[in-house]
Amino acid sequence: MVQAVVNLDEHDNRILNIIKGKFGLKNKSEAISLIIKEYEEEFLEPELRPEYIEKMRQREKEPAVKVKDFRKHFGLT
Repeated sequence: MVQAVVNLDEHDNRILNIIKGKFGLKNKSEAISLIIKEYEEEFLEPELRPEYIEKMRQREKEPAVKVKDFRKHFGLT
């Protein structure tokens, strides 16, 4: 586990305390971890997540369908 000293202004500290109370967390470290996890799920690109990589590896094993004319096959003509 990594330890860090974080400087927060008064507003940020209040928000952190609200999150801590709302989710019944024991300390501000847990609140920061929750915020980071939420940020990851909402804003990071899916290809950066390990779950996405595993999903794509599973898809690689699925049988492929050969298509000669993409537009005709998918009705885009």
